[in-house]
Amino acid sequence: MVRDVGPVSQLFFGRDDAENDLRDGLLRGAVFRPNLAYEEVLSGRKSLIIGRKGAGKSAICRRLASPGGHPGATVLITPDDAAGDEIRRFELQGVGADTAKSLIWRYVFAVHAARHLTAHARTAHGRRRFRRLRRLPPPVRALRAFLRANGESDDARLYDRVHRGANRLQSATLSLKAFGVVEAAVGVGASEGAGASRQLDVLEDWVAAAFAALDCADRHPPLLFLVDQLEQVWTVDADSHALVAGLLLAAKHVTGRYGNAVRTALFLRADIYDTLDFGDGDKYHSDEIRINWTHDGLKDVALARARASLGAELTEEELWERLFPPSVLGEPTPEYLFRRALPRPRDAIQFLNACRSVAHERGGHVITEDDVLAATERFSRWKLQDLAREYLVNHPFLRSLFTMFENTGYVVTRQTLESRFEVRKRALHREFPDYTGALTAQGVIDVLYGTGFLGVRRGDAVVYTGGIQVPPGPGEDEFHVHPCFRPALNSLLSGRRVTVDRDVQLLDEATEACARMLRQLGRSNLPRPVLDRTRTRIETLMRQADEERRVAEDGSLAEAGRHVRFVGRSFRRLAGDLRDRGFPDDPVTRRLRDEAAALIRAAGGATGSGYGSRSSG
Repeated sequence: MVRDVGPVSQLFFGRDDAENDLRDGLLRGAVFRPNLAYEEVLSGRKSLIIGRKGAGKSAICRRLASPGGHPGATVLITPDDAAGDEIRRFELQGVGADTAKSLIWRYVFAVHAARHLTAHARTAHGRRRFRRLRRLPPPVRALRAFLRANGESDDARLYDRVHRGANRLQSATLSLKAFGVVEAAVGVGASEGAGASRQLDVLEDWVAAAFAALDCADRHPPLLFLVDQLEQVWTVDADSHALVAGLLLAAKHVTGRYGNAVRTALFLRADIYDTLDFGDGDKYHSDEIRINWTHDGLKDVALARARASLGAELTEEELWERLFPPSVLGEPTPEYLFRRALPRPRDAIQFLNACRSVAHERGGHVITEDDVLAATERFSRWKLQDLAREYLVNHPFLRSLFTMFENTGYVVTRQTLESRFEVRKRALHREFPDYTGALTAQGVIDVLYGTGFLGVRRGDAVVYTGGIQVPPGPGEDEFHVHPCFRPALNSLLSGRRVTVDRDVQLLDEATEACARMLRQLGRSNLPRPVLDRTRTRIETLMRQADEERRVAEDGSLAEAGRHVRFVGRSFRRLAGDLRDRGFPDDPVTRRLRDEAAALIRAAGGATGSGYGSRSSG
């Protein structure tokens, strides 16, 4: 008897954001998938978690902040517009913007640490030991007095804490009497920046002393500062850059200052982090981890969430062969879905929920292939709009570039893309005058690739941005619109003619290179036997290129790139033979080397042992 897995109306894959997922309980228990980034933060090996919007940064952050997510205490800091504006405006005479912002962040961390220590001394280190206030270690008592004197004992908003700290650091009026320090003496003869730094040094010395007095580093897991949602306060200006750069500087400072008693975890959008350019940027590579998702990882997320919503131990087969159709357009359903979504949980969740919604709207008990196809159209429109919104701050012109790909094949050559851009260049420069430097043909390719809209053909595969992929180079000439966006653009044709044209163009380049070499040989003074042998070999290469071209024109399977690379390597070997025969600087030798490099570059720069017979598969 086949088990009933429940109607599709009960199926739900969760909310679009971690905050609501946590509120609804879907990030608790087995639904949260502890991926590599989570494990690395938990272990303390990584402190910079970088990923695109929707990649799961906030899910990791909220899980770490929730009970059982991290064995030690946590402090979650999420700046809003008011706090962000206050930090952006914070300046100190005598120091640069990055350093000034780092000082206000250090103040925030120190106050949170002080408040944690004054409560933690009793709760974590035993009521009997510190039953009475006067028995608390002197550094802890001093911190308690400092917080009272500076109005920091309450659970204030981040804005209030930043506002108070900024005013006191700028005016050197931070009350340090609890530490036996006269405030005026700290700032004597100092600039604003130097005075603020000295005040903070005093406060941090006492925070470190309190951690040491309680033996926190050895007695329990560290206090973990979690900073998330910086994109809420990010704009493309120098002050926003300094806000984030200052945060990185402050986080590294406090982890060093407080030793193993404190850790930090900063969750940054990739498009923000990748724009940072500051002097100490090279010191953070070992702290970075980028969130990357595979199809298997997204399948795991989908199954866990389906199980949670149905309250049943659903199997993979039941999800993908009974609730969903086994295949869509001849492709296994998970592969169909996740190939048409950007590789991040938010996109997968939205696509899966769209399939469920379409089926539920028609009153279906299960999701059919037609439901998935209808959801594909809906999802594609969403994501094209979302992509423009995601990069609105850094690339406000992105939406205007999409028109270059409407109602066309999804494969475009560099030449075609450059032609389409030239038609629109003047209007784009007029509408976005501040971005004319980026609005060039190569600049547009870099942006479209960097946002995930376009992929580039490399060898036999089409590569989309992510991980360690490098941007398209000048010799890479074939681009593919990501499957996610094709339905919204009505760019559904396979583009086979474009691929054929590219193959023909590549083989034409090989033929023309052979023709140029034959003309060069006609003017050469090489000895007759050497000349004849070289000419015969090049004529053979030219005939083979002509044969491959006819195959490509017929639309049959051709291996243009492979053959062109073979011609390039053959030219290189001929140049080597001439060098070995005593003609290293002959015009023919030099021309062979140049033509070889150009052909291999045009064909993608791949190397191999030689050219074989055409594949029949």
